Amino acid sequence: MSFRVKLWTIATNLYPAILRKVYGMDIGKGVRIAHKAHLDKSVNPKGVHIGDRTWILNGAFVMAHDHCRSLKTDTYIGHDCVIGVNSIIMPGVKIGNEVVIGSGSVVTKNIPDNCIAVGNPAKVIKTNIHVYNGKIQDV
Repeated sequence: MSFRVKLWTIATNLYPAILRKVYGMDIGKGVRIAHKAHLDKSVNPKGVHIGDRTWILNGAFVMAHDHCRSLKTDTYIGHDCVIGVNSIIMPGVKIGNEVVIGSGSVVTKNIPDNCIAVGNPAKVIKTNIHVYNGKIQDV
């Protein structure tokens, strides 16, 4: 394993620990968060809940407040999910377990378990999937 890969692995494991300790976020075990992902750290950091073994990729936004409406609400992401590059999870949304959110998607409503959702606004395009270690497996 190259030095760069080792360093990346250490950083992706350390970042969730920092978010838990410093901001009080509810982040499960084995979560991987890209260092350029944006989790709501300003107004309501304790409103971010992420399940075990979920991946949040580069440029994704996970929001737990809406400043315009003075709204503080909890946002939930289930276990074994993959949140795609540059996707946006709006405040108050609940994403089920084993869900893949496509790159660039804007999630404005709740997403059920075991599916793939894409688009703006995000819509379910495939159901009955399982996610294992960041990879999709059909049922």
